[in-house]
Order: sequence, then C-alpha cells, then structure tokens
Amino acid sequence: MRAHGAIQQGKPGPLSYSHIRTRQSRHVYPILFTFITHSKISPQLAFRQTVHHYGTDLCWTPMILAKEFNRNQFARDSDLTISTTTTTTTTPELPTIAQFGANSPLELSRASSLAAPFVHGVDLNCGCPQSWACAQTLGAGLMEKRELVRDMLVATRKRLHEDGWGVGKEADIDNPDGKGRSVSVKIRVHGDLRKTVDFVTTVLGDVHDRNIDWLTIHPRTRHTQSSIPINLDALELLTDMFGDKVPILVSGDVFTLSTLPYTSHLLQQQQQQQQQQSPTFTGGDDDVVNIKKPHLPKLAGLMSARALLANPALFAGYENCPWEAVDLFMNNVARAPLPLKLGIHHLTEMCGTGFGPDRHSALLSKRERIRLTEFDNWVDVIDFLDDAKQSRGIGPIVRNTYDDK
Repeated sequence: MRAHGAIQQGKPGPLSYSHIRTRQSRHVYPILFTFITHSKISPQLAFRQTVHHYGTDLCWTPMILAKEFNRNQFARDSDLTISTTTTTTTTPELPTIAQFGANSPLELSRASSLAAPFVHGVDLNCGCPQSWACAQTLGAGLMEKRELVRDMLVATRKRLHEDGWGVGKEADIDNPDGKGRSVSVKIRVHGDLRKTVDFVTTVLGDVHDRNIDWLTIHPRTRHTQSSIPINLDALELLTDMFGDKVPILVSGDVFTLSTLPYTSHLLQQQQQQQQQQSPTFTGGDDDVVNIKKPHLPKLAGLMSARALLANPALFAGYENCPWEAVDLFMNNVARAPLPLKLGIHHLTEMCGTGFGPDRHSALLSKRERIRLTEFDNWVDVIDFLDDAKQSRGIGPIVRNTYDDK
C-alpha cells in the first residue's frame, strides 16, 4: 500500500458522517468505484480529491481480491494508494473504504487487518454481477451464501478488534484516537424478495449489536442489466423493514439529484423543489408516466459510480460536469500524479455527454474527445484543453486556486 502518512488521529470515522449529515438534513454522499476487469477506473487520489471538493463524503475502492491482496505486496501497492493530506494543506483526504472480494472469513479478516491502518473501513462486495466473480463465489455469487457472508463479517470485526481498532459502531463514532473503523457490506436483491429479507436478517444479526455498520443496497438482481431501472418496490420494502435497524445507502440510477426515482426528507433542497414541480416520472419523448415517486424516509445515503465519473460535481447539485471541475481535477493531478492514459480516461468521461437530462451539453465534442486520447504527454493535454476553453470564450485552466474541503 502506498500511503502518504497515516490516518490522522481524532478525525471522524465513516459512520459519523451519517450522523453529521442527518443533523444537516441531507444524505451521506458516497462514491463507489466499481470493478472493471481491465481496470479502466481506479481509486486515484486526484479524482478522490476532486469529488470531495464537491461534497462527496465517502469513497469506496474498486473490488480488491482479498486473496491476492494478502499474498502479494505488488497487489497491495497497486490496489490501494492513500494520502491523508494534500501537499498544500493539512486537510485529510476523503475517507476511504477498502472494498474486498472474498469468500473466506480468514482471507477477508487478514486483508482487512492489512488495510486498516490506511483506510477508514472495510466493505464486503456482494454486488459484482460479473460471471467470473460469481463463478468463484465472489460478488453477487455470495447472495446465495448468507451464513458465509455473516461469518466473514463477524470474523473481520473480531480481527480488527483484536488489532486494537475501534469497531463499536456508534460507540466509536468519535473515537478520540481516530481508530474507529467500519465494517459494511454491499448487496444486490433476489428475484424473490423473501430471500433478500432472510439474507439481510442473517447478516445483520442482533439488532442491538449488529454485525455491520451500514448496508448498501443495489436494487437489481445479479442478472438485471444496468439499462433496466432499479427495483423501487424492493428498495422501498427493504428500507422500511431495516432502515431503523441499520443505516442504508442506495446504489444504482443515482445520475443527478433532480432525477432520482424516489424522494426523501434528507435530499437537498434543489432536488426537493424539482420533485415538487414534477412529482411523476418522465418517459421518453417528454411523455409523462403517471407513476408517483415513492418516498423513502429511512434512506441514509446515495452511492454513485458511473455518473460521478462523468460528473464529479453531481453531489453539489450540478446536472452536468462544469469546466471548473475539470480545472480542479487537473490541478489535483499536478499535485498527485497519475498515469497519462488513466488521466485522459477521466477527462473524456468528464467532458462527455454524461448522465444528466441534457444529453447535448458535453464540454467537448466527440471528435475533440477522440483527439484527446491521441496525446502522449500532459503538456499537450493541457494546451488542448486551454485551446478548447478559449474557443468557447472561456479562460484557460485555472491553476492552483482550489483547496480541498
């Protein structure tokens, strides 16, 4: 693990953000980097700093294979890069959760023990639907193994406690030594929701001393494609049943705050106003489908992956990526370098059409984005972006003017 310092002492742990944001009458906003076989996206520091500036509270790493993480120093160095401060401020970075793929209590607890000094919590991925993961009883393949999932989480919490970390959930929210660590799980749903209820009940354990700090629900089955809307009935049922027992985050279809397919008293004001003006779903060709959005009062937070890659300012209320976010990202890259091709991938995502309601608001045209991928050095990339902005009557990249929150 490459780390620029240790976790700062006396700083709030991940679970504390749920309580802080509830007092502020808004959701916790996490970002999830989903695992892609060829690793086109990764938990790079420059991007984490960018989304943190725009209100993201927590960051998940890609799914790290616990077995490889335990056995290979190179895997630890490449899968987890952490910095607790920027080079220009003493502000700690966005709290980061190490997301593991595992099918053994021993492997998950060992990997969590290795990662704990460098992250704020660990999460077991039971949501990855890719066939290779399910074939190895990883990701969504674990949704049929609720006792195994429970045993892995119990073993992990026990190992972290033995290592001296604070795993007392709410009791360690304000751990004075900054040693509070979370243990959580991300799941999908079953076609038969009774199986999902049994799964959550088993994994949760005793509600007075639960096995997890929070639960993330992706309300699609293992076989449901991402182009199919999330199962709102499943989400409403599960949040109603378990929302008083454990903080629940939702993943899936978090494209903009104004187009969420549900409402909540904790959503930001601009989203509430949008929904009051248009309380029904909008279908294709601006046809209105008269289906009222369900209200989810027990929802604790929103998780985004693809949409946040395209728009790091999503949780600040922007429906499309602004140029200022590109400027901020480039400044963060200057302070926390990343490979050129990965940086260009981030830029093409941010300058593309995105997932907002206006699909014609890309910062760069398709031709310009293709041209961007042809550069072989950062100087040409910066010059190209400056020229693109100036051709649109916008000044060049603003350098060194942003600080992290």
